[in-house]
Amino acid sequence: MPTKKHTVLGASGAMGQAVLRVLVEQGFPARAVSRQMGRTDVEVMPADLLRPEEARKAVADSSHVYLCVGLPYQATVWKRDWPIVMQNVIDACAEEGATLIFLDNIYLYGPTPLPVPFDETTSQQPTTRKGQARKRTADLLMQAMAAGKVRGVIGRSADFYGPGATFSPFYIAFLERMLQGKGPQWVGRPGVRHTYANVDDNARALVALALDESTHGQAWHLPVGPPITPDEIIAIFNEQRGSDFQISYLPAFLRKALSLFMPPLREVNEMVYQFNEPYLMSAEMFLAHFPDFRVTPYEEGIAAMIRSFNEEPVG
Repeated sequence: MPTKKHTVLGASGAMGQAVLRVLVEQGFPARAVSRQMGRTDVEVMPADLLRPEEARKAVADSSHVYLCVGLPYQATVWKRDWPIVMQNVIDACAEEGATLIFLDNIYLYGPTPLPVPFDETTSQQPTTRKGQARKRTADLLMQAMAAGKVRGVIGRSADFYGPGATFSPFYIAFLERMLQGKGPQWVGRPGVRHTYANVDDNARALVALALDESTHGQAWHLPVGPPITPDEIIAIFNEQRGSDFQISYLPAFLRKALSLFMPPLREVNEMVYQFNEPYLMSAEMFLAHFPDFRVTPYEEGIAAMIRSFNEEPVG
């Protein structure tokens, strides 16, 4: 009988790649499911998870399935596609008898402002379109787990950064612009604290949840670094790169005006509340359950992120 695999859905993204790294390092037989990917150290398979038959094929012979898919950052796409993807993967995992590990975000909490910090017990009444789509998606898995249809666990991540994370605020607002010789530009208010997750920490945490059956059937906040402001982030980037960039803040009126002509900025508008008021996620439940878990310091994680974009940090 063939060895059951740990299968990563959405394996070409920063989080999927990070989970694969952890699985390979820990010696698990792994399968990477992605429509665009090239690697030789694991089995690679393309799949369209919007099609039930392809979802079943993707999770065949799997003991654990990590749902790390990233859909285009558009509320209409999330509302249309996320519930379909989730239901197809739930059905496939139930048929296979595989444990489903879902990498979720934290958009489902609301209304705002959220408690400081907020935790797994915080109200889930999102007022944003993307938050509502994510709540509907997560609810499908929570209901399936509660009904005994599928074994699973949810790991909720804060905004993450690290190697390959091109959709991270750390890349879009900071590193990408710095690599172009431009100063970082931030869409939120100055001095507002926020917590961020490291992709490799997230990956180690997801695998830990997958292997610990006592965590299953629940949603867990994945570990985060300490609260940090945009000015503190740019100071770390400057230190690591030996640069002296200053950060600028995009005024709200200009952001709203530009969003009329820039669809990606339009999608950001409804989520800007996260950067206009303290947005601090608590991961105390996870850290109490896994007391030896090491959270990567921002300095270390940003240095690794810089290296991943082919620029060595100074020192």
